[in-house]
Amino acid sequence: MTNKINMHNLTKSEEDYLKALFQLLIEDESIKVGNNQLAEYLAVSPASANNMVKKLKAKSYVISEKYGKLELTDEGKAVAVRLIRKHRLWETFLCKYLNFTWDEVHEVAEQLEHIKSSKLIDELDRFMDFPERDPHGEVIPNAKGEYSIQPKITLSSLPQGSICKLMAVNDGSVTFLKYVSEIGLALSSEIEIIEIREFDKSIRIRFNAIEETVSKKFADNVFVKLIE
Repeated sequence: MTNKINMHNLTKSEEDYLKALFQLLIEDESIKVGNNQLAEYLAVSPASANNMVKKLKAKSYVISEKYGKLELTDEGKAVAVRLIRKHRLWETFLCKYLNFTWDEVHEVAEQLEHIKSSKLIDELDRFMDFPERDPHGEVIPNAKGEYSIQPKITLSSLPQGSICKLMAVNDGSVTFLKYVSEIGLALSSEIEIIEIREFDKSIRIRFNAIEETVSKKFADNVFVKLIE
């Protein structure tokens, strides 16, 4: 067996790129991802992204298709899923046992996900009785790297009058998560769309006997399950 899927031969930055590419291609179901899209997602220069992609191609984690489209090899996908598993397990642990709030855990988990010990992560999973979702509602891959990627329905995609349940939120922005908490929303909150304003597509919603007007940007980052 080659050592290509051994995460010990990857730097932290290389791991970050593989995870970002996986999230763009698989979790967000982007049709085409090139160097520029990857650079924008990671907030780096196109030149930096191009140099990193070359390194990952040389290590057989990434391939380029026609017109500059990037794809992950099976080894690249395996690395990315393991990083996502570690990240979401650490977020769960920090929230459940160390009193971190859901807007605090992302940055710390970004650091902890690069710990190499598989035994530590497996025992962490066992200690928490194998949680299936992290504090933001995202599915946690199991020890075999298996997990289902749920279709993501955004609040902004639903028509006026819909009733839905909050299933997950975008965990990449601390300010966003703080705002979600401040207005009183939580996972499994039932949300009714009262009005969609034509001018700016802002949405008036009702939840927990509270009425709030939220922006389209907010609604784009809230993932829900339609009830009726």
